[in-house]
Amino acid sequence: MKTVVQFLVVIGLLTSLSACSNVIYRIDVPQGNFLEQKDINKLRVAMTKEQVKFVLGSPVAENAFDNDTWHYFYSLKGGRGNNFKKQLVVEFKDDKLLDISGDFEKSADFSTPLDI
Repeated sequence: MKTVVQFLVVIGLLTSLSACSNVIYRIDVPQGNFLEQKDINKLRVAMTKEQVKFVLGSPVAENAFDNDTWHYFYSLKGGRGNNFKKQLVVEFKDDKLLDISGDFEKSADFSTPLDI
């Protein structure tokens, strides 16, 4: 009887210790538009909104008061605490691409309009 009680105590302690471990799987949670620099390099000044949407996809947020500014956000909340965020702001004037800003670099060809 004494060995059974000791066995149950050991099992209980091991179970309690296993609950304190880092073995629990935590998923990565991506949100927003995943953009790469190669996508940004395809953008050219004077592109239409439709062309920009074709290259980058629909923006995460469009300004309700300023239809000429689109916001692209991407965040990855890592299960182990490795967080990653990127943003891109696309500005239009007269429905043509005017400028981009954010965490990406403009390509050397950005200021060269596409031939139509």
